[in-house]
Amino acid sequence: MLDNITLKGITWNHSRGFVPMTATAQRFAELNPLVNITWEKRSLQQFADLSIQQLAERYDLLVIDHPWAGFAAKTGSILPFDKYLSKSFLQDQEANTVGHSYESYSYDGHQWALAIDAATPVAASRPDLFKKYGLELPKTYNDLLALAKRGLVAFPAIPIDSLMTFYTFCCSLGEDPCQQEDKVISEATGIKALQLYRELAQNIDVACFNKNPIQIYETMTLGDDIAYCPFAYGYSNYSRNGYARQLLHFHDMITLNGSSNLRSSLGGTGIAISSNCKHVDIAMQYAQFVASPACQLGLYTHNGGQPGHLTAWTDAQTNQITHNYFANTLPALQRAYLRPRYFGHMFFQDHAGDMVRNYLMNGGDEREVLKQMDDLYLQSKQKVQA
Repeated sequence: MLDNITLKGITWNHSRGFVPMTATAQRFAELNPLVNITWEKRSLQQFADLSIQQLAERYDLLVIDHPWAGFAAKTGSILPFDKYLSKSFLQDQEANTVGHSYESYSYDGHQWALAIDAATPVAASRPDLFKKYGLELPKTYNDLLALAKRGLVAFPAIPIDSLMTFYTFCCSLGEDPCQQEDKVISEATGIKALQLYRELAQNIDVACFNKNPIQIYETMTLGDDIAYCPFAYGYSNYSRNGYARQLLHFHDMITLNGSSNLRSSLGGTGIAISSNCKHVDIAMQYAQFVASPACQLGLYTHNGGQPGHLTAWTDAQTNQITHNYFANTLPALQRAYLRPRYFGHMFFQDHAGDMVRNYLMNGGDEREVLKQMDDLYLQSKQKVQA
């Protein structure tokens, strides 16, 4: 007779991150009565900061951010799915990815996680406030700046989000960051990106420099002062009836050049399995269950999840319950920039945002900011050989 099997998982502390995992764990246990899966949660900042190697020592299942892929490949702290799951299943995952979501967990010839959640910075609005003030959604940078000068705009500007939005300006000016071995971005593009970003940032409440996307959305829905957020990682929860005090609608972003919309940095999460897991076969079955099209479209999305499988983004019902969140923001996901994932990049990501945020708040010499970032970038590259 088989003994009961218990698996422990760690995810992040939001309805989008925690509730769908507990719902899928409950359903998987109903289908597999000898299996019990428990999920714990960590803060959004811990989610970005804590090493997956440390977490893999304590948990069987991990919900991770894709810039950890290179770290995973070097340390072997999590297991490669391509050695355990069928080729046909992984081919479906790749064929139905949202943007670069599947690829984001591929590194060094292996698949280190399954993309169960997809996100990128998008725009959000309070439709009731736009109606009240007789406003139209901004289409250009000048439109956005004018709205910000009226005190109606907010966006997250803690260090990590400051860095991601700097990337957005760079990408939207026609140059992706971190494509060279010794420079984050060319001086011309970097200076222009910083200047545009700071011009806008001088017209938001300073409280935004201590807020992440969730806190911005809570500010927008709990009060009636902010009508628009031009770029923050999207959360479909806030576009669902009954979730927050006021409903948010989500949109694609403004344009800088008049022809194409802003290009933001891919986010989202993937499910990974610790190399210390004692019940790998069961853990793999559960991960496949969560990432399967049926679960992503049904149980996962209907319990507050923001799925990684493309069929859920194009489904009429998921769009009906989210006021077209998925259809409206999918173009932004499909063109989103894939951040570097080499072993040392988390070191760069953890510190470069402080430089951008400090410049946004205090100004300074753009060339010096870019030089500091380049120095940090070179340090992070050297960690590959560490």
